[in-house]
Amino acid sequence: MIQPTCLIFDCDGTLVDSEGLCNLGLQKELQRYGVEENLADLTQRFRGRKLADICSALSQQHGLHLDEDFIHNYRHTVDLLFDESLQAFPGVIEVLQQLDLPMCVASAGPPQKIRKALELTGLRRFFGEHIFSSYDISSWKPEPDLFLHAASQMGFAPADCVVIDDSEVGIQAAIAAGMQACWFGGVEQVATYPQVPRFSSMSELPFLLPGLPTTS
Repeated sequence: MIQPTCLIFDCDGTLVDSEGLCNLGLQKELQRYGVEENLADLTQRFRGRKLADICSALSQQHGLHLDEDFIHNYRHTVDLLFDESLQAFPGVIEVLQQLDLPMCVASAGPPQKIRKALELTGLRRFFGEHIFSSYDISSWKPEPDLFLHAASQMGFAPADCVVIDDSEVGIQAAIAAGMQACWFGGVEQVATYPQVPRFSSMSELPFLLPGLPTTS
C-alpha cells in the first residue's frame, strides 16, 4: 500500500446507512406534489448526486417546479428521519478503531448534515474537524475538486490518498483526482472500473488496503 496514506471517506451510504432515509425523504416530499416514485429507483438513480441536480431532473421528468421551499422541507424531513433511524453501517466503528491512519470525511452533503450524521452515529470522534463538504467549495462529484481539497487540507498528495465511496460519481471523482479508491457496496453493480476493488462489508476494508497498487 502507498505510504503515507490518508483515507478519505464519503459519508452518506459509506459510513452511515442514510441513502434509504434521504431518498425516503425525497419520496415523501414528492408525494405532496402528487408524484409517486419508487424508493429503490430513487436511490439507484441519484446515489451520490448533487441535490440541485436531483431536483432539476425530477422537475423536468414530472413537469414540476421544485424550488427552495421544496429543498427546505426535504432537509427538514430528512433531519427528522435521521433523528429517528440513522445508524452507522455494521463494523464501521470497529474498523475506524483499528485503522491507524490519518482519516477525513469528504461528502456532497451540507456541513451541518455531515456533522449531525457523524454525531448521531458516534463517528464524529474519529474525524474531529477533518470534515469537508462540497458546499464549502461549490464543487460536486464527479468533479475531483472535493477530494483534492480534502487531500490538501490534510497535507497529503493525491497519490497518497485512498477514497472510500459507495457511488459511481465518487469513484469517478477519485480516479479524476489521481487517487486510489475502494467501492463500498458496489459489488452488485455493473462491472465498471474493474481496477477498483469492491467490498460489501466494512470489516473487509483493512484487508483491501495493503493490496492497493500505487497511482504513480
